[in-house]
Amino acid sequence: MLTSLQNATVKQLRKLQQAKERRAQGVLLLEGTHLVEAACIANYPLQVLCYTEGWQQRYPNICQQALEQAEQIELVSTAVLKSIVSTVTPDGVVATAPRRNAWQEAASQPGEAISLGIMLETLQDPGNLGTIIRTAAAAGSDGLWLSDDSVSLENPKVLRASVGQWFRLPMVTADIAEKARQLKQQGVQVVATTATAKLDYWALDLLKPTVFLMGNEGAGLSAALMESASVAVKIPVMPGVESLNVAVSTALLLYEARRQRWGSGVGEG
Repeated sequence: MLTSLQNATVKQLRKLQQAKERRAQGVLLLEGTHLVEAACIANYPLQVLCYTEGWQQRYPNICQQALEQAEQIELVSTAVLKSIVSTVTPDGVVATAPRRNAWQEAASQPGEAISLGIMLETLQDPGNLGTIIRTAAAAGSDGLWLSDDSVSLENPKVLRASVGQWFRLPMVTADIAEKARQLKQQGVQVVATTATAKLDYWALDLLKPTVFLMGNEGAGLSAALMESASVAVKIPVMPGVESLNVAVSTALLLYEARRQRWGSGVGEG
């Protein structure tokens, strides 16, 4: 069992709390049972697996699967594990995994036959992005595109907030204004969300292939992305309420699309 904070592996793992170090090493940091289990289910490779005796006793099946999948296995003390992770109350496991390489990125992009998708512009909060990923997977979205000036898809807080759906949902960082124009030319309904729109979101026909454009938490959508849209809608709010959280707004739109499609046979896979 590793008990020393001065151990070389432990010191290396502690560095991964810094984004620049994760980028330099080309790794993801998977903190907690949900993420490790999701990686195992997706057959995503694990590099270093650190776990406590208590975690092994609580999750014997997940532990066995992770042990078979990891390149390096380390049984660690609770104190060592706590020094590695960023969570206040770690549940006993952390692992590193390789970042998606170019082939994996291509394989994980939303496909060309879009039924229901999302584009996110300049999203800054990792909790919002993780929640949107989780919601999109739950609502049966084909995937999402993220502007390259947004929070990283590989931010540990994004992974945790997605509660494992990060490994399931096709998604990629891209030039979303250009992608929106391409999709519109292909006949996809590209929907901008803005408080100044005249059309309420539930009045829109969402049976047709649709992509929702969601903007920055404070500034909303840029003029360039608005120009790429086919139509604009608003989510009505009571007087005195400025706007809804972007993750909440995304959930409303996705589930309105799901409601309209329920029983219609559209996008029910």
